[in-house]
Amino acid sequence: MFRGLALIFILWDHIPNNILGLVTMRAFGLSDAAEVFVFLSGFSAALAYSAGLHRHGYLFAAVRILRRVARLYMAHIFVFAVLVGIVFVMNAHVETRDFISEMGLGRLINDTEGALVAELTLRFKPSLMDPLPLYMVLLLIMAAVLPLLVYRPRLTLVLSLAVYAAAQVWDINLRAWPDGGWFFNPWAWQALFIIGAVCALLQIGPARLEARPRLRAVVDRLAWGYLLLCFALVLLWHVPAWHDRVVPLWLGQMIYPISKTALAPLRLLHFLAVAYCIAGLFRPGVWMESWCARACRVMGRHSLEVFCLGILLSPLADGVNAVLDDQPLVQVATSLTASLLMVAFAVVLEWSGALQRRGVLAVAKG
Repeated sequence: MFRGLALIFILWDHIPNNILGLVTMRAFGLSDAAEVFVFLSGFSAALAYSAGLHRHGYLFAAVRILRRVARLYMAHIFVFAVLVGIVFVMNAHVETRDFISEMGLGRLINDTEGALVAELTLRFKPSLMDPLPLYMVLLLIMAAVLPLLVYRPRLTLVLSLAVYAAAQVWDINLRAWPDGGWFFNPWAWQALFIIGAVCALLQIGPARLEARPRLRAVVDRLAWGYLLLCFALVLLWHVPAWHDRVVPLWLGQMIYPISKTALAPLRLLHFLAVAYCIAGLFRPGVWMESWCARACRVMGRHSLEVFCLGILLSPLADGVNAVLDDQPLVQVATSLTASLLMVAFAVVLEWSGALQRRGVLAVAKG
């Protein structure tokens, strides 16, 4: 369910100047839906592939991971091709915007051969095309460390955090084309992916502290207090004069920049506090059967396909908003329409999967 909700937030955040972006995670703190998606990807991947490792051995589990990476690669190339077509058509019909430059596709025109080769090798990533390459690298890392992760999760976490620290100190990143590094630095973001995996394997969460009420109370206060401080900081960003009074120069030099590329420690800590507090608040119940919860669950079960659709719907919604002067009601209408299309797509995928399973079952019985 939370993965499906993250897909909605990602869609709304990817539409420029979208008024509904005021109700997504990034409006209330230092982290956003990207952290949710990476954490839950590590969580679910650990559960899925550790089971394969236990039952059939490392080679079977590693091959499953590599097949998933191959599927992600094909999806990435397909989405890139369709996205380029959408952006070029919009650029030809909306005179007030240069969508090609805004989406980082100018290099495709100036150096088509170089851009296509770089795209195939995951070094050229226009706007919106960064998450899938990151996920591919994270899965390759999991394939390499899966036995260590499953049988020595705490050691794996320590090594992961050491790589994260090295990425922060020495700015280690993968090279992008034509220059610079990846927008999502895999050597930094792998830490959140591994944290999610370790939480799944060790069942780490607020429930583990139930037997120690005093410690639970301290952790609760620290987590909620940090979330409130981060929310206050975000509010101050909207009033620079107040920000300069409240945040002294020496403190600003310590905390800024709060880099998303490097998953700055303050961002990572903020998401972990969010995850801890949400896990402590929410419990399965009748509310899980509401339409919204069921819609999020079905999207979460088909996250790859729905995410790819969201990447394509974001520039389309932006184009419609631009034609209609970016009016707030138009932004709400396009965002909600795109969200409903994602839900409908997930429902169709769910229905198609159910039919396929029934067909296989019928053949087996026959």
